[in-house]
Amino acid sequence: MPVHDLKAPEAARTHRPVVVIGAGQAGMSASWYLCRAGVDHVVLERNERFHAWKNQRWDSFCLVTPNWQCRLPGHPYRGDDPHGFMLKDEIVDYVEAFADSFDAPLREDVTVTRVARRDDGVYEVDTDAGLWSADHVIVASGGYDRPVTPPYAADLDPSIAQLHTRDYARPEDVPPGRCLVVGTGQSGVQLMEDLRIAGRDVALAVGPAPRSPRLYRGRDATDWLFEMGYYDRTIAEQPDPKATEAKTNHYMSGRDGGHEIDLRAFARDGLQLYGSVTGMEGTTIRFAPDLERNLDDADKSYLGIRDMIDAYIAQQGIDAPAAEPFETVWRPEREITEIDARAEGITSILWCIGFRPNYDWLRVGCLDDTGRPVHRRGVCDVAGMYFLGLGWLHTWGSGRFLGVGEDAEHVTDHIIRRLAEPEKRRLKA
Repeated sequence: MPVHDLKAPEAARTHRPVVVIGAGQAGMSASWYLCRAGVDHVVLERNERFHAWKNQRWDSFCLVTPNWQCRLPGHPYRGDDPHGFMLKDEIVDYVEAFADSFDAPLREDVTVTRVARRDDGVYEVDTDAGLWSADHVIVASGGYDRPVTPPYAADLDPSIAQLHTRDYARPEDVPPGRCLVVGTGQSGVQLMEDLRIAGRDVALAVGPAPRSPRLYRGRDATDWLFEMGYYDRTIAEQPDPKATEAKTNHYMSGRDGGHEIDLRAFARDGLQLYGSVTGMEGTTIRFAPDLERNLDDADKSYLGIRDMIDAYIAQQGIDAPAAEPFETVWRPEREITEIDARAEGITSILWCIGFRPNYDWLRVGCLDDTGRPVHRRGVCDVAGMYFLGLGWLHTWGSGRFLGVGEDAEHVTDHIIRRLAEPEKRRLKA
């Protein structure tokens, strides 16, 4: 991949006031606001726009949040099923229609290889298609570049196939035999269910992810939480912001109209559950003795959401159906801490434990010691550097269709104000 001379004369580069890196919903939302304000900019995308939605979701993928939460700038959901859950192809149609609603200055198949800041405050954006410069850079490349697998995965017997969420499109992608799904965030539980619906033999390693009600007291739980202002709470208002950022999303499903996922009910019906995976060697897989605790903690989260909704209904005097009684339908008889995968018929591992962003190309001092961006609602202390589309950038909805547009408006407003400042004052900011 070519690297261009960052000291090249101005004539050798293409300058824009703003360069946006990434053409997912975050980057395209920023472009929408910049276009509306008449700000000259370019959006650089290493693949095609909305590549992840088109190529990195499994066939049965659907939204977990209701369609009404799709609120991209100037393009709210206008379909006839606001309380439904769009399937993968419908999501692609939605984001493509949003992109078609304005004329973004988009350059696809352009990979950014380096971003550096000169002493005069101008950013150099090196790409495989030439050198750009900008006064402002919005990083909207998302947080799903590197699939996470633990180091001990390399010690597993190679006869047992290993796949990651990104490798899975349909049950046929998994080799015959029992598949151990690792992780109980939204992806893990949904892929476990996808395999079971297809009649496949599957087991599940249960992590500490929380779970949520789906339909509760006559409405979707997310409807109640939105009305209660829960999604308006900012990261700064959280008791422990770093812990909040690190939390796994509550698991539930939008499949077939939406439903809760109670792993105890799956276990009662024959699904083999284990605790968190702690190690692998040859065909041996080890688990922490935390299955019961993880199930209890998930239920605690579930009941906590119900309690919040109950309190709100009582406080507001809302006439709502009575709450369904809660029942613990299964408990493990013992904690299994080690198995021989071959003896258990396990022929594959499906890792569903998340992703990490890749900022190796970012040569700007805006990351902390762990490689996470340092910002306030996407605005960095390094003048002219911004981030969009990250989970909890500002609120729960920041990395979702619900809140990404509001964050994009905030960031682009900041840029527009800087562009309006006198040149000397702006460069000193």
